Amino acid sequence: METNVPPARDKLLFTPGPLTTSLSVKQAMLHDAGSWHADFNAIVRAIRERLLALAGVSQEAGYECVPMQGSGTFGVEAALSAAVPRDGRLLVVANGAYGERIVLITKTAGIETRVLRYAEDTSADADDVRRALAADPGISAAVIVHCETTTGLLNPIEAAGAAVREQGRTYLVDAMSSFGAYPIDVAELGIDYLISSANKCLEGVPGFSFVIARRDALLASAGNARSFSLDLLGQWRAFEQHGQFRFTPPTHAVLAFAQALDEHEQEGGVAGRGARYRANHATLVEGMRALGFRTYLAPEVQSYIITAFHDPEHPRFAFDEFYRRLSDRGMIIYPGKLTQAPTFRIGTIGRIFEADVRQLLAAVRDVMIDMGCLDG
Repeated sequence: METNVPPARDKLLFTPGPLTTSLSVKQAMLHDAGSWHADFNAIVRAIRERLLALAGVSQEAGYECVPMQGSGTFGVEAALSAAVPRDGRLLVVANGAYGERIVLITKTAGIETRVLRYAEDTSADADDVRRALAADPGISAAVIVHCETTTGLLNPIEAAGAAVREQGRTYLVDAMSSFGAYPIDVAELGIDYLISSANKCLEGVPGFSFVIARRDALLASAGNARSFSLDLLGQWRAFEQHGQFRFTPPTHAVLAFAQALDEHEQEGGVAGRGARYRANHATLVEGMRALGFRTYLAPEVQSYIITAFHDPEHPRFAFDEFYRRLSDRGMIIYPGKLTQAPTFRIGTIGRIFEADVRQLLAAVRDVMIDMGCLDG
């Protein structure tokens, strides 16, 4: 007999975001907030200050945090549009789907682009970045994805940043899937624009992204924006003038994020959050290898955010069935996004712990046995 009784718990999301969130983060959304009210504006102001602190910078040091309504891609587009003058060019470092998405954004926005491409299992080389910039003085800025969640690959944002600084260009880092779990000192790395999102390692809910920008670079971007609603400088000016978003803010997501930041701090900040994710990843890889799965990346370029695994070569393995059976057991993984190899991905971030990863491993074993791909 059908009932309207909800399940005892949500399915666990082993994905790179949106993520499994804590009950208290969910409960923070059970309130309405007036977007023009002083109390809400104070929450937004505190969030902006706390995000700057997580990046190792402050307003006093010449940096600003600009939240943008929408997903992380909205923030990336806003930052790209601000950073590249209308007569400038952008160097895109691409070794996965999200680097390629930046290329698509620039084509739509009419930003002239040079692309430095690598295989999807190969991290960027700072010397290549240096040579590409030196060869083309018309390139105004360079952008790199820190954690390319196509595979979980980490790019060397420190070395790449040094190369960009040497050439005197603007430096953008897409830290969507790493900020909050990997230490990133924006000033030390010479980052002019860093972009991330509420619903990744900071374990909030979807609704807004944010850009941490060097103020001088932001002010110099006047006239660059290719979009009215994604005008980063315009959004910052609105916050400075009256403490508010230019357009209707995601109020419930903001309330949830304030709670998520409290929990991030209680866990020990970036170091504490990163340690839990690292332990989750180690448990996952050890367990999956014991079941016969192979990781796609070499350990030296693998993040602890998300891990790509080769599809088993067993003739009875079909990812769609594998996914469905795991979902029936209350666990959601991610399909692969590679162009060259059949893979699937498992995330180890969000409000999950080693015990949850072990539960997933047990379910993977049972599903592989049920599918006839593994002896019992």
